[in-house]
Amino acid sequence: MKHFIIFILLAGLIAGINGCSHKIVKKMEVTAYCGCGECCCWERGSWKYLKLDFWNKYINKGKNEGRPYSGLTASGTKPHEPNPGLFSFDSLKKPWMIPFRIIFPWLWFSRDGTIAADTRYYKFGTRLYVPGYGYGIIEDRGSAIKGPTRLDLYYNSHSAARKWGRQHISVTIDP
Repeated sequence: MKHFIIFILLAGLIAGINGCSHKIVKKMEVTAYCGCGECCCWERGSWKYLKLDFWNKYINKGKNEGRPYSGLTASGTKPHEPNPGLFSFDSLKKPWMIPFRIIFPWLWFSRDGTIAADTRYYKFGTRLYVPGYGYGIIEDRGSAIKGPTRLDLYYNSHSAARKWGRQHISVTIDP
C-alpha cells in the first residue's frame, strides 16, 4: 500500500510537470472561407473538354491548376462549421434552437469547426477557440494563410464567410 501511494504521488508530480500546460492566448488576424469556387479557386468544367463536363470541378489557380477539385481539406477531411450541441451555453442564448437540436440526433453533440492555418507553426489537430465562431480544429492550410498570426475559418455559406470578414481578435490555443 505504501508503494502504491508513493507511485500515485510520483505520477501526479510527473503529470504536473509534463502534461498540465496552460492555454495560450494570441492576437490573430482571422478571416473566413467557404467551399465555393471563389473562396477555394475551382471552376466547373475543364477547357480540355471544352467546358462540356460541367459536373466536374477543377482547380483554376496555383501549382495544381487543371487538376480535379475534391473539396477535402489538406488533412483529408470534409470541412464543416462548429456545432455547439444540445447541452451548451448556445442553447441558453438561442432557446429557439432547442426543438431542432432535440429532433435531429446529429445536433445533440458538439462538433468543432474546420480552421485553416500555417502548418509550419500549428500541427493538424490543434484545437483553438475563436470568439464569435467557437471551437475549431486545424484541418486545412491555405495559400494565403502564412505566419503564426493568421487563421481562416470555414463556413457553410459564402454570405456567412463574407459577413465574418477580417477580424483581429484574441484566440485561445489548447496545447
